[in-house]
Amino acid sequence: MSGPLVVLVGPMGVGKSTVGQLLAERLDVGYRDTDEDIVAAEGREISDIFVEEGEPAFRSLEKQAVARALAEHEGVLALGGGAVLDADTRALLTGRPVVYLSMDVEEAVQRTGLNVARPLLTVNPRKQWRELMEARRHLYEEVATAVVATDGRTPEEVTQAALDALELKEA
Repeated sequence: MSGPLVVLVGPMGVGKSTVGQLLAERLDVGYRDTDEDIVAAEGREISDIFVEEGEPAFRSLEKQAVARALAEHEGVLALGGGAVLDADTRALLTGRPVVYLSMDVEEAVQRTGLNVARPLLTVNPRKQWRELMEARRHLYEEVATAVVATDGRTPEEVTQAALDALELKEA
């Protein structure tokens, strides 16, 4: 199966972009983020898509972006936090090297804060993040080849743990 060397999944603020870029550097491959693909294609921020068109419209764009990236990209790929909500997307991830970056709620709130660019966490971030994770954790685990906890670890430590978990050798 061609496609990404590593696919990163996990909640917003877990560090998929940071770890993804470090992994790509250490493996000497390209890095791609489906959220960035959507922003580039739409010419506007994800929060604006949520406000102007609603979550279903965004999820449709996300599903297309993920399918395209899985078909085209051969490096490290980071998926948006909610990409695993789609059953077709989860099916596309079957058999691929997927790392679920996990963290607990206190660390998540510390990292994401009250960031208004995170449209699903605008009212009560701690409660909303916990609810999001209750809805999504089993989906992240379902698609994951490996789970790497990020709590109390530096991005470099998480990157090394992901490499070790997938038994990937650095370039």
